[in-house]
Amino acid sequence: MALPNCSLMVNRELLDPSFESYRLSLDSIPTYNVELDAAVAEVKLKDSQYTLDHVRAFGMYNYLHIDPWYEDSVYFVDSKCRVLNLTVTLDTALGKPREMFSYESDPSLCEGEQLCASLSLTSATWAALSDGTGKLTLLRTSKRGESSLLKWESMFSERLGEPFIIVHSLAHVHSHVHTIEVLLLRVQKDPSDTKGSGFSISLEWITVDNSIGQGEERKYGVRKRRMMKGKSVPHYAAVEPQGKGVIVASEKPFTFTEVDGLPLEEPPAEKMEVENSDPIYFWQQTEEDVTVCMRLPEGTTKDDIRFKLTVDCLRVRVGDYAPLLDGQLFAPVDPEASTWTIQDDKSLEISLQKRSDGPLWSEVVLGDRRGEYLMNDEQKSQLQQKLSYLTAEDLNPNPEKDKPPCNAQELEDCDMFPEDSSTLMRFDGATLKPTHVVSLGSHQFLFSVHIDPSEMPAFCLRHDVDALLWQPRPNQDNNIWEHISTFNALGYVQASKRDKKFATCAPNFSYAALCECLRRVFIYRQPLPVDTVLFNRKQGRQVGQVAKQQVANLDTNDPVLGFRATNERLFVLTANNLFVLKVNN
Repeated sequence: MALPNCSLMVNRELLDPSFESYRLSLDSIPTYNVELDAAVAEVKLKDSQYTLDHVRAFGMYNYLHIDPWYEDSVYFVDSKCRVLNLTVTLDTALGKPREMFSYESDPSLCEGEQLCASLSLTSATWAALSDGTGKLTLLRTSKRGESSLLKWESMFSERLGEPFIIVHSLAHVHSHVHTIEVLLLRVQKDPSDTKGSGFSISLEWITVDNSIGQGEERKYGVRKRRMMKGKSVPHYAAVEPQGKGVIVASEKPFTFTEVDGLPLEEPPAEKMEVENSDPIYFWQQTEEDVTVCMRLPEGTTKDDIRFKLTVDCLRVRVGDYAPLLDGQLFAPVDPEASTWTIQDDKSLEISLQKRSDGPLWSEVVLGDRRGEYLMNDEQKSQLQQKLSYLTAEDLNPNPEKDKPPCNAQELEDCDMFPEDSSTLMRFDGATLKPTHVVSLGSHQFLFSVHIDPSEMPAFCLRHDVDALLWQPRPNQDNNIWEHISTFNALGYVQASKRDKKFATCAPNFSYAALCECLRRVFIYRQPLPVDTVLFNRKQGRQVGQVAKQQVANLDTNDPVLGFRATNERLFVLTANNLFVLKVNN
């Protein structure tokens, strides 16, 4: 079954093509330091946890958790197995973090390597906790915030197999049944993976509810367990409101494999029907551009053509008929320099100007196989030269040449073309089948953040030089990933921060922030009107807005373990300190 491809629709009104740069501001950022009574419960990777997936999942874990329901309130777990909270009302009078819950952890019960404890704030009155040994605890927190001094109460606690971290959780009520959905992430040894790292990645979707019993006797129990498997740690994974589905962004695709311990039965493979249909378009390319030519119905005029082109998407249709081409382009183009014309009233010719010269495309629109690629004579000659060694008796038929043909045995992993491109997928909760798939291509994943507690976490992707924030809205049929904000040039800026560990943004989009592994924090503010008159000397025009960059240096030698943002403050967690940076007044 072909996957239902769709695309991310950029809101052009949220882009600023005239953005110039960030101006370094030397204004100091007030920084406050809270010394911790006990160190953060950091679990360092062991020699057996050597893969890149272990580093991504556990070595880069964010130990600090922000409360989307209560502003300027953060949580973390310390080495004494306590869940601690710091809620800020006055920066100059910060108290000690308060204990909300404590638990007993016995590493000897752990079936594999012990992981870090993980916490997920499920709703305004519930939370989910993993102790890192394979036990899930669901906690009734009552209403959190400065006014609540009540300790959290455990309502469900059960061992669920190998150790995991909690990726996401949420709660919903239907017909008086309180249900909690939890996503668990594991990196497990996989003997069948002989060509890879020897590990596989699993996402387990657990549903817990109190449907058994009556009144105060109703007990919480596991009602359903669904297992997904993949080959890379997901950049993003979250359950939809009401548990109607799950969204996963990853370098390699995930698929559901089990329900309640039983393998999913795959429908028998249908016989492939070979169609002798003619291609609906032909295309050629050079290093600079791509030319697409398609035959038009007789009598078509230019007024019948519906043509829409953005940097990374193309849509072509005639009248009200189904689109001839529709989807994400193989690589970015320059819409301003691209054109279309009607040739001899019979065919439509489209010229796409590549944004970057050089790399050849393997297709025009991702996933569209209805076109035929035509090589010119020069390209054919180059291809024959590159493939000549395949038909020769020796691997290198002419060793005298300066650049002998490549020996496949000498290739490094980084030279290989990746099997699977990075994808964003939405799975239906009932059928467990993908309903929407977006190829992320060159859109590097930057971070995820909770903007609105009633919605799924948003995620930020690099689009060219900018960073675009996307909010999943599964109830919208046409546009389930909505572009809600842009951080100008942040995609370009963050790429230069080689020691970057975490990135985030304020829920009101007023700033984005990056932190390095040690000490330094970078803040990038949205452009604001300036009081004084400034001129761009090169262009000789007045500058109406300025975007500021600020840098803060923390007074510590401990590595950063957690990093979160609110509209007013940045919270930075190290092993022995919690720093509060006052970013906005």
